[in-house]
Amino acid sequence: MPSRDPIAEPWGSRTPYGPGRRWPARVDLHLAEGVGPEDVDRWVPSASILHSNGDALDIAVKDGRIVGVRGRGEDRVNRGRLGPKDLYGWQANHSPDRLTRPLVRRGGKLVETDWDTAMGLVVERSRRLLDEQGASALGFYTSGQLFLEEYLTLAAIAHGAIGTNHLDGNTRLCTATAATALKASFGCDGQPGSYGDIDHADVIALYGHNMAETQTVLWSRVLDRLAGPNPPRLLCVDPRPTPVAAHSAVHLAPRPGTNVALMNAIQHELIRTGRVDHAYVRDHTVGYGELVRVTDDYPPERAAEICGLPAERIREAAALLGGAERLLSTVLQGFYQSNQATAAAVQVNNVHLLRGMLGRPGAGVLQMNGQPTAQNTRECGADGDLTGFRNWNNDAHISDLAAAWNLDPMRIPHYAPPTHAMQIMRYAEKGSIRFLWISATNPAVSLPELRRIRETLARRELFLVVQDVFMTETAELADVVLPAATWGEKTGTFTNSDRTVHLSEKAVEPPGEARTDLDIFLDYARRMNFRDADGRPFPQWHDPVSAFEAWKRVSAGRPCDYSGLTYDRLRDTGGIQWPCDAEHPDGTERLYTDGRFWARPEECESYGRDLVTGAPKEEAEYRAANPEGLAMLKAVEYVPPHEGPDGEYPFTLITGRTLYHFHTRTKTGRAPELRRAAPEVWVEVSAADALEAGVHEGDPVEVRSRRGVVRARARVGGIRPGVLFVPFHYGYWDTDAADPDGERDRAANELSATDWDPVSKQPLFKTAAVRLRRVGAGDGRPSPAPTTTASAPLDAEVAATRGRPDTLEEPDGGGTR
Repeated sequence: MPSRDPIAEPWGSRTPYGPGRRWPARVDLHLAEGVGPEDVDRWVPSASILHSNGDALDIAVKDGRIVGVRGRGEDRVNRGRLGPKDLYGWQANHSPDRLTRPLVRRGGKLVETDWDTAMGLVVERSRRLLDEQGASALGFYTSGQLFLEEYLTLAAIAHGAIGTNHLDGNTRLCTATAATALKASFGCDGQPGSYGDIDHADVIALYGHNMAETQTVLWSRVLDRLAGPNPPRLLCVDPRPTPVAAHSAVHLAPRPGTNVALMNAIQHELIRTGRVDHAYVRDHTVGYGELVRVTDDYPPERAAEICGLPAERIREAAALLGGAERLLSTVLQGFYQSNQATAAAVQVNNVHLLRGMLGRPGAGVLQMNGQPTAQNTRECGADGDLTGFRNWNNDAHISDLAAAWNLDPMRIPHYAPPTHAMQIMRYAEKGSIRFLWISATNPAVSLPELRRIRETLARRELFLVVQDVFMTETAELADVVLPAATWGEKTGTFTNSDRTVHLSEKAVEPPGEARTDLDIFLDYARRMNFRDADGRPFPQWHDPVSAFEAWKRVSAGRPCDYSGLTYDRLRDTGGIQWPCDAEHPDGTERLYTDGRFWARPEECESYGRDLVTGAPKEEAEYRAANPEGLAMLKAVEYVPPHEGPDGEYPFTLITGRTLYHFHTRTKTGRAPELRRAAPEVWVEVSAADALEAGVHEGDPVEVRSRRGVVRARARVGGIRPGVLFVPFHYGYWDTDAADPDGERDRAANELSATDWDPVSKQPLFKTAAVRLRRVGAGDGRPSPAPTTTASAPLDAEVAATRGRPDTLEEPDGGGTR
């Protein structure tokens, strides 16, 4: 049956619709070659775990194996659509190189063993360090890809049972700034807006958010609005010529690291031209006077000089935002991973507060997530927060959490905020952390300055436990490797960027002796003999259902209240947005509809930080500034990046995603269609810079920073001159790791600096100074970069990226394509 090629047409066919109308359904179906719908034994409900959109889907099972996926047409998130990673990523479950038995290091090599031996080593080392050095000798670094029940359990073990403050998730790399910005403006985490706001907005602003590649289905929703009557107008802020930019009314490509200057100028213009909802500002916010004072110094001409933009284009952007009747804004890594990350993201919130654009259809903010279950790490306190959006600096919150867990409050460390990931690595490097348990993430490729990270993880004094699905670059350095089950092989819930909770059910058995992450964490707790205040085993739960019920109890009354949800409701209804409780039995599409915020001193999740220095604020300071718990307009001066281009390193490097891969490709690199679409790393360079450097499409080039080097073929594209782009997905598991000198030169983070945002502690991946050198003449082959998205070449001779027409689309009303 003829169908779509999802590689060449990642957003599929259009189903146009107008403002205020329901997004038409279109059910996408992909099955393994030779398998038809009639051959499927059963369909198992789940959602995508390869991006943060939360696309609902059913897993096709035949003869005990996953054989494909089908979108769920009735679900509120995707209305049946699936992106390339959704359609093909499941194949990684069947990879022959899955970890199937525990491994332990013997004589310098990892060798297979049994679970008792592996867990015995983990427990023995844990007990010894607890006795000798105390809880702070142990650290945990987890993922944005586990399930809520697993994060809750890990947080309970680390914070409640062991009492260490050293717990974070790799969501530190993608959404720590989102959480911090939301807390800074509204008092607590949680997206104010909804994906449904796309159906109503007349202006959509995307700040550093290449939605077309990071959330393909959400971008399909925007494309369908653009194809319908009365389409919205788009603002795009991005130094690359993304598909978002191509569809925008105004595209701003600022110099990397200057987002705060740009946002200050936009606010300057909104205030100067009287485009402020003064009644909303008066009734619902604090901080307006200071914001007027600071932004008064940022007329467009000043920002234009800092950002390298025409002043008139900044005015056009401000006029677009100021003229909107229903404004939706989204923010992602172009802001989060850049200089002054939190400060810039907060300025987007400011725009919505200035314009009163919150809490009604089409008027909302989505400080987006990069990972599929990032929201759950934040809610459960597995990422540097405390469970249930509780404030580590509020004793009443600690007591409340301790009561829910039936523990003495003093067992939960709250002398300081939970340790962030880069500080955990620094403690491991210096030797105070001597036990590090890493689950479902790959810092040996994903963290900055990789040579330093590899040396830290390989230290003989550090006992490294890695729990994962594959032998990653990080697992190769471990003392103990624990084989984990993955999506489709276990049951649990996870929550997407707009607070929609989905249930993902077990479809097949994990391979070999692999176990679920929940089972592994609980096994560790039992072997450690953790007990609550009544002497019962702690955590008190024992399976996904009982863990979810425990989460309902601990989240009740907090902003992320799940108490009205059950597995059966999620099974019957599909995705439901929190808070879902007695007052909101059907969930909550938008927050702050009544202009009330979770910002009163007694209930806020954080007392905030200084947006320039990151210094934490105390309760008294917060209470004096915001006694009634209103939303907070936060002003901030622009501060240049720590490292900028100079004579020796004249380019700024930005890193990011491509449409076809996720994280460090541990899964997507094992899906043949995704691998073929983007098989190798590349370097994007502008036409002007390529001409000056004598670089042509496909030429081998070298990009070097003060930390390391990357060698790849060049893609001559439309990126802003003076800026280079390298995708961050590529490590070494599928290639010869090093040149004869032992130098690794494939991963983008060989180049990045050990530097982070002072407020959110998110590493900065978009301000490294680098230089470019042509290594030699190409062999006639173009760069391996895809032609379908922001990496499109200027050279029309480059063959288009294509796959195979193997996916069926069924739109509303029947018919197929």
